[in-house]
Amino acid sequence: MSVAGRSVAVLGGDRRMAAAAAELAARGAWVRVTHLPGDAAPPGTTRTSGPDEALRGCEVVLLPVQPVGEDGRIYTESPARPLYIRPAALDRLAPGAVILVGVAPDFLRQAARERGLRLVEYRDRDDFAVANSVPSAEGAIQMAMEASPLCLSGSEALVLGYGRTGMTLAHMLRGLGARVTVVARGRMDRLRAHALGHRAVDFGALPDAAEHADFVFNTVPACVLTRDVLARMPGHAVIVDLASAPGGTDFAAAEELGLRAFLAPGLPGRVAPVTAGRIIADLVTADLAEEHPDPAGSPPQGAG
Repeated sequence: MSVAGRSVAVLGGDRRMAAAAAELAARGAWVRVTHLPGDAAPPGTTRTSGPDEALRGCEVVLLPVQPVGEDGRIYTESPARPLYIRPAALDRLAPGAVILVGVAPDFLRQAARERGLRLVEYRDRDDFAVANSVPSAEGAIQMAMEASPLCLSGSEALVLGYGRTGMTLAHMLRGLGARVTVVARGRMDRLRAHALGHRAVDFGALPDAAEHADFVFNTVPACVLTRDVLARMPGHAVIVDLASAPGGTDFAAAEELGLRAFLAPGLPGRVAPVTAGRIIADLVTADLAEEHPDPAGSPPQGAG
């Protein structure tokens, strides 16, 4: 089963959404797009003027990984051309359509429920998050290497948090020859990290571990890299914070202390948009395969 013959609207997003639109079109979907980077239509897709045109008769709506705002604003790379989704626009969709969104606001969940539409929040789903952890980890490592005069091989690397991205990061760093210390709250996470060859400590030991860190990678969406912790780091340390804004680092303190610290959410869309786009297209394909029968293969009203 595939997306062939399905009508898909892709609204906004970064370069990975453009890649996802092109990949879905290559798999045989009828794809309309609006407000993609450069306002272009990827190969095989149809550019539209906005949501009203894009959504007409569509069976699938694909929204960016970044959360939709409480005011309905959809992430785009061009703030000068804002993009919004309103409840009334959902009336243009085909009956029983599915909406895939990174994180949905309450009004969108309610609007979908009232109209009998299926809404899938995919950013934190295991199948997406595990696959997405690979470009996230590679991008974080690339950023750290570009910012430091040191090699990762032989360095001391801290990974804060041992969820899906933290686990992938620790594995890759160890493969590059770094001495990895995982800092995790959960005892089972620490045991798992230790079993895979990493040093593992809880957050109470973070200040001591920070004294020897050449690289720090944070995945925890809470301020764990406080001024007190940062003050104990060597001056050459590089911090890459992958948590959603505002991150888990006191960036003002890091700047005052002369540390290089980078807030880097959304790395897949920046460093590996084609791979990240394919991951999103795979998610759409898998979701339709699980929930919907094969379509007849005719385009939606107005598709070209």
